[in-house]
Formats: sequence, C-alpha cells, structure tokens
Amino acid sequence: MDLNNLLSLPLEQKIGQLFFIGIPGPQIDASTRRILEEISPGGICLFARNILELEQTRLLIESIREKLPVEPFLSIDQEGGLVDRLRRLITPMPAANSIKTIEQAENLARITAQILRLLGFNMNFAPVVDVIDEKRSRYSNGLYSRAFGITPEESYDLTEGYLLSLQENGILGCLKHFPGLGASVIDSHEALPSVFVSETEFFNTDLFAYRQFIKIGGAHVVMMAHAAYPQTDLQESDQKGRLLRSSLSYNFVTKLLRDQLGFGGLVLTDDLEMGAILKNYGIGEACKLAILAGEDMLSICANTDNIREGFAAVNQAVADGEITEQRIDESLIRIHKVKNLIIDPLPFDLSQLQSLSTEIAELDKKVKHNHGG
Repeated sequence: MDLNNLLSLPLEQKIGQLFFIGIPGPQIDASTRRILEEISPGGICLFARNILELEQTRLLIESIREKLPVEPFLSIDQEGGLVDRLRRLITPMPAANSIKTIEQAENLARITAQILRLLGFNMNFAPVVDVIDEKRSRYSNGLYSRAFGITPEESYDLTEGYLLSLQENGILGCLKHFPGLGASVIDSHEALPSVFVSETEFFNTDLFAYRQFIKIGGAHVVMMAHAAYPQTDLQESDQKGRLLRSSLSYNFVTKLLRDQLGFGGLVLTDDLEMGAILKNYGIGEACKLAILAGEDMLSICANTDNIREGFAAVNQAVADGEITEQRIDESLIRIHKVKNLIIDPLPFDLSQLQSLSTEIAELDKKVKHNHGG
C-alpha cells in the first residue's frame, strides 16, 4: 500500500496500524478473526502458544496476511538460548552470550533469518544490545544469557554482525531494550526496574551500541525498555509523582533517541502487559502515554481484552484532541518507511528447514568447543 493510501485509511484503521499484537492460539479461530477485523493491527507477534508445527505456522501466517488490509509486520522473539520460540520444532539455538566471534554471530543470524522466512515471518525481535559486564552478570534481571559480549565494544561488534546478517538475509531486526536494561537488578516482566547508573556510565556503556548503529544507519527498529533511570537528568515523574518508565517518557523516546541520537526509524514499546506497566497504569493510559512520548507502535502480546481497551483509549484520545491525527500520521509515515523494507517470504520447504536445523547443531558444537577452549 502506498503512503497516500495509508494516510487516507479511516481513522480507526490508521490507529490500528499502531498496534503490534499477539493472538490467542495456533489458528484463526472466531476470537482471532474478530480481533483482526476490529483492530486491523500493523503488526503481529507469534509466541510458543501459536507455534505447534512448521507447516501449521506457515499456514497461520499466510491466513493472517490474507485477513489484514495492510501488509503486517510478522515477528517473533527468536533470540536463541532462553528465548527460543521454535525450540520444539527446530534444533534449539545457542544463546547470545555463548557466541564469541563475529562469524558465529553472522552465522546464527543467517540461519535464523532463513528459517523465519521459510515460516513466513518478516521481522525478529532481536538482537538484545543490553550490556552485561562482569559486575552486572550478578543481577537477577533475566538478561544474563540473552546479551552478546561483556564490554560495550564487544557487544556492539557482535550485535552488528548479527543484525546486518539478519537483514541481509531478509528479516528485519529490532534493537532492544532502549536505553539499556543491562544494569537493572530485577526483571521488568515482574515489576519496575530502576537502573542506578551514573550519567557517564549510561552514556558510555548503555548507549554505546545505539550510537554506533545510528551512525552507520544499520538499525530500522528499536524497542523501548520499561525502566527508570533515577540518576540521569532525563528521568521524569508522572502526575502521581512516580518515576515514569522510559517507554512512556517523552524525554527518553523523543529527546534522547530521536533528537539527540538522531534515530528516524520505528520505535515500539516492549509488551505493555508486563508488570512494570500493568501494576501501575491501566493499559489504556499506558497506550496514550506511549504515543505522546513519541513511540510508533504499541505491543500488547496476550490478552484480547487489553488490546481492545488500549485501542479504544487511543481512539477516544484522538476524538478528545488529547492526541492529534497529525501525531498518528507521523507514526504511520515511519511505519510505512520500514514496511517498504519487508521482503516476501521464501516458499515453504520442509527439507530446507531440516537442513538448517542440522546447521544449528553444527554451530552449537563449534560454540561449545570454543567455550571449552
């Protein structure tokens, strides 16, 4: 769909393009059909609950594409290690922290991209560019094995190899979790992490990879973290005096990522159903704050009632003048720009998937051998 047609969609469908949603199960049942028709989402993320067999996954993705008026982003969290949605169907992939060379990172990304394209995906919510150095590796934030490297430079070199290889092989990557969760001491799935880093450490360590990626123009999509950074000047408080999460903060999304670092691509929230958000804000309020902060897409990954409530809240905010239609259009222009980079899936081929599964086993063996050495 060209940009003029996208901008001429009915307002509700334009707002639907800002939603990146999960669906309930492994096929398009009545409940899924209804949510797709009501929201017309701009993106769908699949989880283990949606993925039972290789061919079923491809058929599910094809039927999603047929049901939506605008080509959707079709994503998955396929990092490897702990976060591997395909582990029951394909040889489990090595974790990011076991990857030691740029060649291994590129190889992991190439295999991942080919598998995802054969299954019908066009995006992967990876790589994690949070920096986990020796001190940070002691924190129980759920990120330890998910990050590449142990210094900002090493992390960038490996994630650059991964991201560029992923995209060269036809799958859009997504850098996460901006502006950096590596120093958080708790998991944002459960509660709000406060990241106690100094302004200097924040700039030199956590923002290092983002600055480099933006400089080379390699990144098209960034996912925001749900965290607070109390020792930085950017930290805001909400109307109740609580520390505002970075994902809902104009200072972090617009001032830092867009204006200061110069990122012109697509910015999306991490799942708004995480404890860090839902325990403190209703889903509708969170959706409005995220759009006002400058994000383009709102991730709501599980509950269809939450998706409907968020969608209704944004529609109401536009009707009330809290959010302008021009603000919605700004995001649509950025969404359209990245959707123009989508490459068609590869024809489904079971024997190719089996051969890629064997390649993962070989890579895993190399990685473990290097690890042992």
